[in-house]
Amino acid sequence: MSDTTAQKVDSRHSPKGQGGQKYLVSGKSLSMRLWEDQQQGEGDEPHARPYETVGYVISGRAELHVEGSMLLLEPGNSWVVPQGARHHYKILEPFTAVEATHPPAQVHGRDE
Repeated sequence: MSDTTAQKVDSRHSPKGQGGQKYLVSGKSLSMRLWEDQQQGEGDEPHARPYETVGYVISGRAELHVEGSMLLLEPGNSWVVPQGARHHYKILEPFTAVEATHPPAQVHGRDE
């Protein structure tokens, strides 16, 4: 029999990661996280992750640098970062976005 368990997560009570992300609902092979009001000038060093990421911009602007190319992310834009691609973000104005990762980013220390 397949898993038929439904889940609901209230983001007000979600755990936070080291980068300020809120971990939302997580299934066996997919998870979501929320980046709220990331501030201008914040960003990260280039890195590669062992998961694929897709995201959607709710508000603000950021640059996504992936393997030598740059994407300007604005409200209504969505993006993908392939598993293993070196990338980093540069926040241009207060930024809120939701991401989904496959496999789940927070499992087995993948997100650190």
